[in-house]
Amino acid sequence: MVSLVLLSVLGDASIFSIWSIVIYAVVSYVVTYFIIVSLFEKFVFRKIKLIYKVISESKDSLKGISDFENKKTTIDVVNQKVIDWAEEKKVELSELKSLERYRKKYVGDISHELKTPLFSIQGYLHTLIEGGLYDEKINIKYLKNALRSTDRLQGIVDDLEVINELESEARSLDYISFNIKELAEDVYSDLELMAQESGISLIFKPGADISFNVIADKEKIRQVFVNLVNNSLKYGRQDGQGITKISFYDMEDIILVEVSDNGVGIKETDLKHVFDRFYRTDMSRSQQIKGTGLGLSIVKHIIEAHNQKITLRSTYGKGSTFGFTLARDK
Repeated sequence: MVSLVLLSVLGDASIFSIWSIVIYAVVSYVVTYFIIVSLFEKFVFRKIKLIYKVISESKDSLKGISDFENKKTTIDVVNQKVIDWAEEKKVELSELKSLERYRKKYVGDISHELKTPLFSIQGYLHTLIEGGLYDEKINIKYLKNALRSTDRLQGIVDDLEVINELESEARSLDYISFNIKELAEDVYSDLELMAQESGISLIFKPGADISFNVIADKEKIRQVFVNLVNNSLKYGRQDGQGITKISFYDMEDIILVEVSDNGVGIKETDLKHVFDRFYRTDMSRSQQIKGTGLGLSIVKHIIEAHNQKITLRSTYGKGSTFGFTLARDK
C-alpha cells in the first residue's frame, strides 16, 4: 500500500530518484539508531552500570552487565535485582541493629554481674587494710567473704568460657553411647543434700522412667542435668512440698527428656528471655540466690551444639518444665 502511494506521488520520477529516497530513509534509520544507542549508553546504561557496582559484592557478580549488553537482561530484570538487593540490605541492617542491641545489653549485664563481687572484695580489703586485719572479730570473717566473692567471679569467668567454647566453630563434642537414666541418677545423687536442705524431693515420673541409650557428649549432658535440676531447686517450692521430676519419652529416632518442678513458675512476659545470659525472672528472689545467671544459657548452647532442641513450658505460680531432645542409640 505504501509503495502504491509512493509511486502515485512520485508520478514520473525516475527509478534513480526512488532509490535515492530509499537510501536516504535507510541511512536516516541507521543514523537515528546509533544516536539512540549512544544516548542510551550515555544516560541509561552507565547509570545501570553504576547501580550494578553498588549492589555487587564481588567482581563475578558484575557479569550481569555483560548480560545486559548482550540483551539478556531487561530493565525489569535490573529493577528486580535492585529491589532484591535493597530488601536483602534491609534485612541485614535489621539483624545488625539487633546484634548491636544485644551486644550493648550483654556488655551491660556483664558489668552489672561483675560489679557486685568486685565492690564486695574492695570493701572487705579496704576495711582490713585500714585496721580491720588486727581485729579478731572481723578479720577472718571478712577474708572469708572476700574469698566467696572471688569464687563468684571465677564462676562467672568459667561459665563465660564454656559459652565461648560452645559458640566457637572449633568446638568439639565427644559423642558416645550411654544410659540417660543412669546419668540422671548420678546427678540426683550429687544434688541430694542440696535438695534435702530445700525440702524438695527428687523423683522420676512414674510411667516415663524407662532407661534409654542415647548418643551425645556425656559430660556436657551431665552439665545440662546439673543446671536444670539446680535451677529447679533454687526456684522450687521451699515449704517441704517441692518436687523435681525427670521423665523420658521415646520418639523413635530421638529421646525427649523433661525436667519439671512445681515451683514459682515463670511469667509469660519472661518466657522468651529465660535462656538469655544473666537474665533473672524474679529479681527480688534472684538477689538471694547464688549463681552466675548463665546456667540456662549454657544449657541452651549445649543442646543446640548437639543439633537438638530445647523447650520450656511454664505457668506462673505452678511450675516449669524444661524439655530437650537427644539422638537415640538404636
